[in-house]
Amino acid sequence: MGQKIAIVIGVGAESGIGGAMCLRAAKAGHHVIVSGRTQAKLDKVASTINAGGGTASTCVADVTHESQVEALFAYADTVDGELDLVVYNAGNAHRAETLSMTADYFEQAWRVCCLGGMISGREAARRLVERGAGSIIFTGATASIRARPPFLPFASAKHGLRAAAQGMAREFGPKGIHVAHVIIDGGIHGEILTSRAPERVESAGENGLLSPDAIAESYWQLHVQHPSAWTFEIDLRPFKETF
Repeated sequence: MGQKIAIVIGVGAESGIGGAMCLRAAKAGHHVIVSGRTQAKLDKVASTINAGGGTASTCVADVTHESQVEALFAYADTVDGELDLVVYNAGNAHRAETLSMTADYFEQAWRVCCLGGMISGREAARRLVERGAGSIIFTGATASIRARPPFLPFASAKHGLRAAAQGMAREFGPKGIHVAHVIIDGGIHGEILTSRAPERVESAGENGLLSPDAIAESYWQLHVQHPSAWTFEIDLRPFKETF
């Protein structure tokens, strides 16, 4: 049996949560399967890992299509090693005014932020249950527990993902699988904010935004928790954030 394998789903920019999680798993010695919708972004993360002495491969997958998620896990089955960790990080803050929102837009938010998580969690559990060990971690948001306009589609989907994760935790925890949900409450100091809203980064000040590396470390600590004291849910926010 080869090294342990981590699959990170929903990887975009290297400086985001997905990219940081890939680097953290590689640092621990895992072979990382970097998955998302954009090959160029996946290649960048994988190249950084491989250049640093780790091992990584890529697999493009759109989580809104069941067949593509199944193909991702089928690919993982061909990699020499033992699946140990799956992180579901796909999703974005779908926003729309309710009176002008189409049903298709609402459904698309659900497919990305909720349905894709269920399919990914199912495929991960099918494999991890066989060995009675491993972790499945879902990325949530403030919208997972509180809805406000104009984020109705995002909040509805994130509430659904949290419910799916909670159900999986109760179903698969007794079988040795640690299922966890992480609420991200605050802006992330990554490529999206620095490129689209640099003024927000500046006004936040030091440690006023969530560090992707710090988020990834929290995910990793969930993964390595002793089974006698598992956490289902944590919330992460900058020390300045009101809540």
